[in-house]
Amino acid sequence: MAANNSVVGGESSTYEISDRVIVVQVLVSVFLCINFLLITTFFMKDFYTAMRYILFAITLLSDSLLLIMTDILLILSYFRFSMQMWLCVITHIVLSIYIFVTPVTLTAMTLERYVAICMPLRHGELCSTRRALHCILLIHGLSSIPCIVSLSIFFASAPFSFYTQGRICSVEIFIFYKWQGHLRSAVQQFYFFMMCITIVFCYVKIMKVAKAAAGEDKKSTWKGLRTVILHAFQLLLCLIQLWCPFIEAAVLQINLLLYINVRYINYITFILAPRCLSPLVYGLRDETFFHALKSYALCGLYKQQSSNVS
Repeated sequence: MAANNSVVGGESSTYEISDRVIVVQVLVSVFLCINFLLITTFFMKDFYTAMRYILFAITLLSDSLLLIMTDILLILSYFRFSMQMWLCVITHIVLSIYIFVTPVTLTAMTLERYVAICMPLRHGELCSTRRALHCILLIHGLSSIPCIVSLSIFFASAPFSFYTQGRICSVEIFIFYKWQGHLRSAVQQFYFFMMCITIVFCYVKIMKVAKAAAGEDKKSTWKGLRTVILHAFQLLLCLIQLWCPFIEAAVLQINLLLYINVRYINYITFILAPRCLSPLVYGLRDETFFHALKSYALCGLYKQQSSNVS
């Protein structure tokens, strides 16, 4: 996406890319407004006392940051604005960390549901507000490992003069050798594999409890199971972008214009959309959060109507 405008020449192609950039700005604005509404709802109610809502807010903040930063990089790339390498390194560090924060947090949310259903007596102890803060630190620590690995190799490979140059900031400039890209992909796939194992483990355990439960416990357990399935779908949307570079590299060998179109579609479908749609679905599905969201979205009219009916 970052290099789209540098490849296609001609007035009609430039106009087409301009239209695409405008579409991205509209989508980013809409998605940020939705995320801002969800974040406002979180802070206006006492949702910060429950671990699952705290983790949900982390995904919202992480996704919003990614939306803003990727959009800024897109605009800078489109207008061919160069950036000092030290600033590009800082930007790369932030993006590299927070692109993993959301999927790791979704995995933590799945584990929280596992504890709530399979170990209900220890849920209050293991999922307290204090433990949530420790969990946030652990999430960011785990999300930093791929960045530390890739940047360590980059710092060892890049000459000192490289840091004084001004370039268009993109992830490709941090890869000097082909094996660096393979190592980066291997780390990402390892994370994908471990997250999938965690999701499947929680699903199987909750399924066993659901089959053995009865009455209200059975209803609550099956609801938790559907939540785990939702987290798996959210995780799939977030992690499928890890496969996009492989698809784009294969398409690039076929046709350059096709590569540009595929990269644009991947950016919209697997980077922008999941950063808004998946948390929105989760927020609408949770009854408590949905009623609070509906109240603030309608500026309190929903709450007044509910009290009048009662």
